[in-house]
Amino acid sequence: MKDYIIRGIDKKGNIRLFVATTTQMVEEARRTHGTSPTATAALGRVLTAAAILGITMKGEKDILTFKVKGGGPIGSIIAVSTKKGQVKGYVDNPYADLPSRPDGKLDVGGIVGHNGQLAIIKDLGLKEPYIGYANLVSGEIAEDLVHYFHLSEQQPSAINLGVLVDKDISVRAAGGYILQLLPGVEDEDIDRVEEILKKAKPISTLIDKGLSPEQVMETLFGEFEMEILEKNQIEYKCNCSRDKIEGVLLSLGKEEINSIIEEDEKAEIVCHFCNKKYNFSKDDLKKLIG
Repeated sequence: MKDYIIRGIDKKGNIRLFVATTTQMVEEARRTHGTSPTATAALGRVLTAAAILGITMKGEKDILTFKVKGGGPIGSIIAVSTKKGQVKGYVDNPYADLPSRPDGKLDVGGIVGHNGQLAIIKDLGLKEPYIGYANLVSGEIAEDLVHYFHLSEQQPSAINLGVLVDKDISVRAAGGYILQLLPGVEDEDIDRVEEILKKAKPISTLIDKGLSPEQVMETLFGEFEMEILEKNQIEYKCNCSRDKIEGVLLSLGKEEINSIIEEDEKAEIVCHFCNKKYNFSKDDLKKLIG
């Protein structure tokens, strides 16, 4: 089953819900970066959240960047997404790992840390991007994102993000959902949502059982008579190119490029998102300056 996201709304128009399956996307990220099991879970949660938030962007060229830095051994986590469902990401320390928690679950909060912030940056093609910040509360990503929505957008939300890592360290199941309460929602409906969430199984468990996003929506929130408004395919895809890397080199300035020519006579640039290497010879660097 290919990865995709559905967007739905309840019959009364008061509850908005996004449900995503991201198993293939997170597995592609794991293979690309060689992440440890706990780092895979942390990166997978951030990629899933970024994918959902990315499809909410209005412009086709809009770019969303989701950054998390909590002071833990994994360092920073960065994911970039677009409205077209293209997502990429990386972590500073892909091999960082921790023992499982006493309950047997991967210690995502421990590897991420909670002495830091998350930032959501929306590049809408204007002079300056929109940047929203929130302090981390647990490092578990979902709880931190709920806190962000509460502070930065005054948006009551419920979020579940999950990655199930198999015994061979591959990604067995991954996905997430974001539920948002819209203005006018009745207290009775809020109570019903809270009861559902208390009893709900983790999203990774539901996906591992073979449930599609539509089935997850129906299983958890079917009593609200949800209507699916949109379905978006998503994938792990890096859009780096030699032209873009040349632009990065040019941004260093003529003096710095001359220094590289004198000291190394060549340059090798590695893309953080896909690990592709771009090599520039001495002649290549001279042409850039020219």
